[in-house]
Amino acid sequence: MSYQSAALELNKGSEPGPERTEGEGHGTALLENQLSAGDFVKIQRAFEPPESSQTTCMSREEFMQTMTEIVGWGTKEEYGKLFDKVDVAQDGFINWDKLTSFMLLTLYENDERAKATVVPQWKDLEFLPVKHKDTIQKVVFLKSSSRYLTISKEGLLGIWGENLKLQETLPITSDATKLKHLWVTSLVSLENVNKIAVAFTTKEICFYDLLSKEQFPCQYKLQGLKGTPICMDYWYDPLDANESVLSFGDITGKVQAIIFTMALISLFERPASACEDEEPAMTINWAELLSGYHKCCYTLEHTLHHGDWVRQVFYNASLDAIISCTTNNANTVVLAWREKSKKRLQMTSFNIAQGIHAFDYHSRLNLIATAGIDNKVCLWNPYVVSKPAGVLWGHSASVIGVQFFAARKQLFSFSKDKVLRLWDIQHQLSIQRIACSFPKSQDFRCLFHFDEAHGRLFISFNHQLALLAMEREVSKRVKSHKNSVTCVLYNSVLKQVISSDVGSTVCFWMIDTGQKIKQFTGCHGNAEISTMALDANEMRLLTGSTDGTIKIWDFNGYCHHTLNVGQDGAVDISQILVLKRTILVTGWDRAITVFRPQNFNQFFIQPEEWKGGIRHRDDIVCAAFLPPQTLVTGSYDGEIILWNNSTENAHYVLHPDYQRLLQSKSDTEPQKLLSAGKSCSSSSPPTADQAILGACSFETGTQSHNAVMRLCFLEARKNVAVTGGANLVSCGGSGYVRFWDTFKKQLLAEFLAHSGVGPIIMATDKLNRYLATGDLDGWLKIWNIEEYCLNSSKSKVTQAPALLRSFQPHEDQISSLEMCERGGRSLIVSSSADCSICVTDVCSAPVWIFGQAKHWQIENCSSLPKKDNNLMESEIQGESIRETPLLSKEESCVDPTEHSLLDKKNKDESTYNVRPSEVINLDIKYKERNIYKKKMHNLYNGEVRQKSFGVFRSLSIGALKELPEVNKPAFLLDPEKHFRDKPAEECPQLPELPSLSETLKAVFVEKNLFPKDFLDHERRGKQLCQETTSEVKIKRNKKQL
Repeated sequence: MSYQSAALELNKGSEPGPERTEGEGHGTALLENQLSAGDFVKIQRAFEPPESSQTTCMSREEFMQTMTEIVGWGTKEEYGKLFDKVDVAQDGFINWDKLTSFMLLTLYENDERAKATVVPQWKDLEFLPVKHKDTIQKVVFLKSSSRYLTISKEGLLGIWGENLKLQETLPITSDATKLKHLWVTSLVSLENVNKIAVAFTTKEICFYDLLSKEQFPCQYKLQGLKGTPICMDYWYDPLDANESVLSFGDITGKVQAIIFTMALISLFERPASACEDEEPAMTINWAELLSGYHKCCYTLEHTLHHGDWVRQVFYNASLDAIISCTTNNANTVVLAWREKSKKRLQMTSFNIAQGIHAFDYHSRLNLIATAGIDNKVCLWNPYVVSKPAGVLWGHSASVIGVQFFAARKQLFSFSKDKVLRLWDIQHQLSIQRIACSFPKSQDFRCLFHFDEAHGRLFISFNHQLALLAMEREVSKRVKSHKNSVTCVLYNSVLKQVISSDVGSTVCFWMIDTGQKIKQFTGCHGNAEISTMALDANEMRLLTGSTDGTIKIWDFNGYCHHTLNVGQDGAVDISQILVLKRTILVTGWDRAITVFRPQNFNQFFIQPEEWKGGIRHRDDIVCAAFLPPQTLVTGSYDGEIILWNNSTENAHYVLHPDYQRLLQSKSDTEPQKLLSAGKSCSSSSPPTADQAILGACSFETGTQSHNAVMRLCFLEARKNVAVTGGANLVSCGGSGYVRFWDTFKKQLLAEFLAHSGVGPIIMATDKLNRYLATGDLDGWLKIWNIEEYCLNSSKSKVTQAPALLRSFQPHEDQISSLEMCERGGRSLIVSSSADCSICVTDVCSAPVWIFGQAKHWQIENCSSLPKKDNNLMESEIQGESIRETPLLSKEESCVDPTEHSLLDKKNKDESTYNVRPSEVINLDIKYKERNIYKKKMHNLYNGEVRQKSFGVFRSLSIGALKELPEVNKPAFLLDPEKHFRDKPAEECPQLPELPSLSETLKAVFVEKNLFPKDFLDHERRGKQLCQETTSEVKIKRNKKQL
């Protein structure tokens, strides 16, 4: 590479030096990156020797002087720094060869650095623990519920969480004998209607409902196909989910498609005689679809492949065409589309030598990539069938799979020799090669699937499933943990933030400064810590792991107990709820797992029975508790169940589409809602209004924005049972937040907080003034809910509350949120999969990251604005004026004894559970005291403290006065005078002291030494103790009688 090309690469499009000025920003970048080709030509001429056999060298001073004169821009200091970089050996001189070598090396390093940011870095190949016994036929990702589905030839469906933990395996049919005589060939997800379609070798396609998880019923059976379908594809319009296309190809070379026009109401029309009591699976004959009997759908087909097996089929909306391929060299790839004026499909085809195994289409680049049997990957323009737009050479075996990396304009290809290649589409070059280590086998089938959203590449080898996960791009962002952070807590006693990660590490941070205090490593071995919780006293830490255990720690790192949640199996724990008498665990099952601390008499603890049994139809994700005895649990299907925590019985179900009363343990099915094509009456069909109602209800459910990811009670709202209003908030699904009234069993409000990002999480402060929501893209939104849904209304509110702040503190999904009060401010602590933990204020304050080099001071930081301090203080002062009108002049503070009596009474009534009203009253008292402390704070300016609230309020404490200078006593100045020996003299006789009875004016009482208020307080305490003792004795006697 010549110096001219190197300079052009370093500074493309730059103009020659004389046209530049010093003020154009050259001081902000390195000088060597600013030099253009014209500048290098001038520098070369300066180094040209008078004779060709000689070499011109320059010292540092000569180089600085010459370059500033010849190049015409740049300072001597900049050229001096460039000289020092070139003269690595410190010879004191440089020549043209040394300078060009340095520039070429700089260019190479820049290229390597740029390539490192473009080429993905991969983790080690990992084999997932599948339960499939036969070849895996398909891997799909459900965006709505963030789950993966895998299906194998024998008909076993695997359901995986977003963290790739196997949640459940289900057979797609209960007929065990039938499975021996059929194979599953393909699967597609119908996400807009929460169904999956499965193709079988029996020439039928079955549609299964994902919401009915318990029995996994088949709703429709499409039979009568002429050939066995071996590949399928499904597309739906995101703007109108009623419009969808199911396309499939069979072994006879026929490509067929079903276009649904009312998918949200019903895929196929049910006959008028069909009722819910009959067999749930409705059989549909392909001939019925061809005849137009079903008005909600119609069919399209073509047979251009002429008897060859259709290897892949795909419908693309931008082309409005169905693309299919075979392994034949004639009509290898066919594009079929329908013109509006014609019913038949118009087709065009590509002829590719030896055929292809698979293809993929990039809509923005408008390119079709084909996986050739002849070891080549070809790029085609859909409108040019004569020759490919590009050919990618490099594979030494047949290519069996291709998929675009759309965001980076790159292409993955996988060949039969188990080699994965990544291609740069623009330059048509292979930029990465990965050889996968699979067992040697002559007969095998590989499946290739790339999940771009999560950076996961799935490769199946017969019944095995391997994962290649992308390393996160190296960024300059500060990392709090080495691994993705899963949970964050705030300890209000120690003023510390506690965080956990997938590497089983727990860290402790000071929230005031961001300094790390300590960390525990290997808490659960190598297993991921999925969630954490603190006990009521915040002195014990509970960590839940994917290894199926919960460990109880003290803050010295000692494990006191291990709770065997998963019964020696791996489970996905989503939440630990610590109550007074129980510890509830949820996340992987439809039942609540319960532990009772009073039975913790051993190190290993086994779960106990939850008396309420199983009431959910899907896995429980989250739970919340409202004293004294209200417990709510939320599941994936959107149901929120209300429980009595004392009796452990469920009594009501809340859902965005229905609410119902639970009467018995067997009552677990929702009320039947009439919908067109879904239910009917034996006497008459549903009315139009009923059909519309059912369609709307079904559409809401099928949008999959009902999954409940977080639940939170608004405990600060008083008298909700009397005045009405929302006291429960739920979030999840597709970014929706809902406000509920659990007393009236009503959904009061629903709004879209984050659109198009999947499930969200939330947190609220103790005063329930703010609601923070976080999404999968790292965005955080703060809402003001102080005046939101305070009253009940007949119609549901859809307007969102006031949005205070919207920003992106993280680069990846937010995994946990926590709100706390510190320094008079409401703070938000968030953790993310980008390995960072952030803290910020609800207002427009900067975002700090735990682990950054520079510590912060929240107490003394002026850049963190306080939360409406004027408004807050005025409210508190108004409250204090109403309660104590002459607080500063009269002794009107509440007597401590009265507080004790009140607390005693409340404890007796609520079984020692603090009620929300008491919490708020106590909080107001604390805030009143803090306000007066601020007024009394200036000791160092000679001001006198105002009166305190304690029993010593009569004391006036002022600033200490400076002590006068003390002179040395005389005996130190002249010790000879005071301590020399004196002659013995007669001791004078001491006068006799009068008797004590003669001089004592009054009887001495020891209590006179203490203030009156102090004695009154002691007297009342003794009196209260005596009364309590007498009451206990009376109750004990009554029990004995």
